[in-house]
Amino acid sequence: MVAPAAHSAERVTLARLPSGVEVATTVHTYASPANGPTVYVQAAQHGREVNGAAVLRRLHDRLVDADIAGRVVAVPVANPLTFDRVSYTTPERLDSVHSNMNRVWPGDADGTLHERMAARLWTYASEADAALDLHTGSPDMLTHVVYRDGDADARALARAFGTDLLLAEAAGEDADAEWHRRNFAGKFRVAAAREGIPAITPELAHNKQIVEEAVETGVDGVLNVLRHLGVLPGDGPAAGTPTVARNHLGRVDAADSGLFRPHPDRTLGERVTEGTPLGTLYDPTSYEVIQEATATHDGVLYAITREATVVAGGRLANVAIPRAE
Repeated sequence: MVAPAAHSAERVTLARLPSGVEVATTVHTYASPANGPTVYVQAAQHGREVNGAAVLRRLHDRLVDADIAGRVVAVPVANPLTFDRVSYTTPERLDSVHSNMNRVWPGDADGTLHERMAARLWTYASEADAALDLHTGSPDMLTHVVYRDGDADARALARAFGTDLLLAEAAGEDADAEWHRRNFAGKFRVAAAREGIPAITPELAHNKQIVEEAVETGVDGVLNVLRHLGVLPGDGPAAGTPTVARNHLGRVDAADSGLFRPHPDRTLGERVTEGTPLGTLYDPTSYEVIQEATATHDGVLYAITREATVVAGGRLANVAIPRAE
């Protein structure tokens, strides 16, 4: 059973700055008297990732007065501080402990600025039966969806979203050393999984600019998930057979700082084999070649940096290593 959705918009204070200025955002709710799940969707934890916010604006037009079952709770700008700065992190002066909001979930109402912001939004997210945390990579990243490895419900959400590439991320004791080193236990998706809430992170292409193709992919994906959960009537498009790979493996890093020229024959989404040339890193002053970057595994090339200036240890490329299903 479905019924017309009623829309409400609530202005919510997430935290306060030293001057007393409120850090606030808007939470949209689309609710129906018909029984159904609650789905929480947020965007723009990282302020330069604007296509997720554009997705939720477009989704609003599809949900207002639509026949739904249950509730959809949408937060188009989860982090106003980074959004205003068009940045990935908040200045150290405001949160010297946790500059990245996506490392502090479920937050702490008495903690640092980002912890307080996350805790306030968690009061909405914790009531959900499923959650989507919309992110965007860059023009140099293939659209994909990340979910927690071993979580069948989250995997079903990821597949319903409809991308050709799914990344299964090991967490907790099953994760590798890099996962722990980068404090990924505080990711929104991981915190939701600990509370038994299936959650996915769609990584749409592009940042800093609204790109129609990326927005359309996001809107279609969220609608597919809502149909999969029964919030919207009907079925999504027939699911294909996506490539499923492990997250955080197959990364190729810069051996030193310098200028990187990606190999002109490489394209996102192509299958590569171990040893496939990915690009050349060289010293811009002496012209000396520092590194001939190559794929370290067979798989799908889903990210390659095209920002020429790189620092030692920075990411040059990512190859998704398919896993046996």
